[in-house]
Amino acid sequence: MADDTPIPGLFSWNELMTDDMEDAMAFYGDLLGWRFEDWPHDSPGGRYIVIKQDGQPAGGMMAKPPNAPAEVPCYWGAYITVTDVDAMAARVVELGGKVLHPPTDIPKTGRFCVIQDRQGAVIQLMAYSCQE
Repeated sequence: MADDTPIPGLFSWNELMTDDMEDAMAFYGDLLGWRFEDWPHDSPGGRYIVIKQDGQPAGGMMAKPPNAPAEVPCYWGAYITVTDVDAMAARVVELGGKVLHPPTDIPKTGRFCVIQDRQGAVIQLMAYSCQE
């Protein structure tokens, strides 16, 4: 791809929240041939792993937060690119959805929030720093 700038309205990133990153890396590495690199920047949630396929970033993984309820399973989350996370979070509420995690900065990445639509589906919205 000649231009890898995220496009607003499209899915841009997938992320695994897991209880065991080593096991997840072994499983997906064996299954799909993925390679893994530690994210070189400070991450507020602790260690962050970038998933790579053929040398290209394909997603990430991190440990589930320690305050996550025990009944919450490991899961994959998807991000949709937006240009203004704060405006979109306000729009979610106007449309009858919920903001589960408020707009928050991720250093050297951008700003994100976690939303829930009117039917209960959860997804992340992300405005990347490269767009600002």
